[in-house]
Amino acid sequence: MLRLSDFIRIHGEKLSGITVTLDSHHHVGIERPAFWVGPAGADVAPFTPITAGQVRTGDYLPRDPALLDRVLAYLDALESAGRYTHMIWPAHCEIGSWGHGVHAAVHAAYNSWESRRAQSVGKILKGQNPLTEHYSAVKAEVPDPDDPATDVNRMLLGRLESADVIVVAGEAGSHCVRATTEHLLEYLEPDRARQLVLLGDCISPVTGFEREYEAFLAAMSARGVRTVPVCDFNL
Repeated sequence: MLRLSDFIRIHGEKLSGITVTLDSHHHVGIERPAFWVGPAGADVAPFTPITAGQVRTGDYLPRDPALLDRVLAYLDALESAGRYTHMIWPAHCEIGSWGHGVHAAVHAAYNSWESRRAQSVGKILKGQNPLTEHYSAVKAEVPDPDDPATDVNRMLLGRLESADVIVVAGEAGSHCVRATTEHLLEYLEPDRARQLVLLGDCISPVTGFEREYEAFLAAMSARGVRTVPVCDFNL
């Protein structure tokens, strides 16, 4: 985040827009320990993967039995998409908590950019729906048909369509950054990969998911997306 704040200060005059995505979670949600019970009613530890099959056998169940059918439909759809296995995460980025905020150095850097340009930084809140995982800033992993905020963010895509270069940074490279970048390539024009740049030293994976991060970087490189450190970036 310190390197990212330096990037904003160094290249701010050339940045036509900045968008910040904010994980915005509740304490009880489908990806949270408080949502689930394990075998014999035990608590479910963070970093526990859960499959639809395990729910059907009763190994893991939602604490609210009324949500069982909804949870199974969600897990079936998630597994059918083949992008991720459902993961239980430690409590993080709860709305109103310190973790919901922006790193102080990045906040100060983009505040300075806003003042110089008399322009606001865009803010995207994602993850407020407790019944679907929402890694990507573009859409949830399984959109909720009753919640438009989980479907494709056409406003964000429209903002990025006119950009000459789209620079991506942040946390975490194994999940949110990865999912967002993959969705950008899916929903933007096919030739936009060459205009996407990942700031490699301003991104890192969740500990234990380094292999997934490396696979993501390799897949992006194969599609023409550049990964560079801040010191080598130029417009």
